[in-house]
Amino acid sequence: MALGMLSLIGGAVRLARLALPLCAALLGAALFASPAAAQGAVKGKFGDWEMRCETPPGASREQCALIQSIAAEDKPNINLVVIVLKTADGKARLLRVITQLGVLLPAGLGLKIDQEDVGRAGFVRCLASGCVAEVVMEDKLIDQLSAGKTATFIVFGTPEEGVGIPLALAGFKEGFAKLP
Repeated sequence: MALGMLSLIGGAVRLARLALPLCAALLGAALFASPAAAQGAVKGKFGDWEMRCETPPGASREQCALIQSIAAEDKPNINLVVIVLKTADGKARLLRVITQLGVLLPAGLGLKIDQEDVGRAGFVRCLASGCVAEVVMEDKLIDQLSAGKTATFIVFGTPEEGVGIPLALAGFKEGFAKLP
């Protein structure tokens, strides 16, 4: 049930809030700009993933996230920023995907790993820079991402039109192991 129950409830909402300052800082205004324009210092590169780190205001230590920005090949106006991080308290791992405004929110964000349907994540909020889908990552999902070759995120513009955006998973396992 890695993505089966994707709405964050109860304690998971509290955990997700711990990671919000880092993700907001890392995203900045660079959601649809080149990955080099994202904030935070690049501390490592793992395949197509970058590890970016910074110390958010009020934080006692540096926080890091794996980040990959992608666009749909056939629809370059559909972009995603995929962020994987551990919460500041180290108790949870989050997968956060930000897409452009205008997506169909009730449909959520679909995910397939190597063509195996994993499920859908609900959108939890929309910001000026895009809409955010988020899930607390369980061990099963981390294992699937670590062993997989391609994750395909599916964004819906209408109930009938889902656009699959492939994301390379090469380097995920090594990068995730290095997250503080």
